[in-house]
Amino acid sequence: MTIGGSFPNRHPLILLLLPLIFATIVTSVYGTCQLSFEQGNKLYNYSLTNPIRNFPHGILSEDGFYKVAVNGTVLWFQLCDAMIFNHDPPTCVECGDCGGISRCGMGCSALVANIIGGYPVCTTLGYSSSTSFELIDKTDPLKGITAKLSNRGSKSNCSLAVSVVCDTNGVQGPQTLELVGTCDYATKIHHPSGCALIISSHGNGMGWFGTMLILILFFFGVYLVGGAVYRYYSLGIRGIDIIPNLEFWASLPHTLQSSFTSLVRKFRGPSHGHRSSYSPVNF
Repeated sequence: MTIGGSFPNRHPLILLLLPLIFATIVTSVYGTCQLSFEQGNKLYNYSLTNPIRNFPHGILSEDGFYKVAVNGTVLWFQLCDAMIFNHDPPTCVECGDCGGISRCGMGCSALVANIIGGYPVCTTLGYSSSTSFELIDKTDPLKGITAKLSNRGSKSNCSLAVSVVCDTNGVQGPQTLELVGTCDYATKIHHPSGCALIISSHGNGMGWFGTMLILILFFFGVYLVGGAVYRYYSLGIRGIDIIPNLEFWASLPHTLQSSFTSLVRKFRGPSHGHRSSYSPVNF
């Protein structure tokens, strides 16, 4: 006796779920590293992780982290991801919420070390999942954006603000470090990823409507192809009937025409040539 069963339709179902899984992964990885807004007739889009010329990983440091040291205070950080240390890892006390002693610095996205009692004591400043973005200068979107990482909890209330200044000439790592609060730090870097992509300007380009239309067409195509594949492999349907909801799509033109005609009659009223089905009768 065999317990269990076969799943002949498992592979088509997996193929149908792949676009959704891929979209979820892309959104979770890159969604926190994007900023888009419209000002006047221009649409600005910042995407720190998009590959650009000479920087295939966008803002991500090739070393796995950025580092700056000022007056005995050392700061390590990475934008849009956790830090990776293949060399020169932090060696400090109290690194429990950022990887522990053996993996110190690899469990968070921003870590600062201060000398206390002769020992470097580390404090976690933020995680990639808690990153927010805003413009450096709201009156000049071309200057770049500020990424703010935070670590808010019962034991800590810290943050790091990294200004990503638009610089098409190359990268300049962090040179300064400011303490702007009890546990709030600020620094800045120059990077091409801080430059905005202007999607629409002076009425040129796709604009919001064009972008929305492309998204609608894309998801509609996924719906048709995915539904057809499912009906073909899982339900064994052949021919034109593999199109999902075929009856609805076939009747859609007539439904739209009838709705439009009814709407026109509602606003225009009966035409001059219209003859009523009823005639007055005098008794």
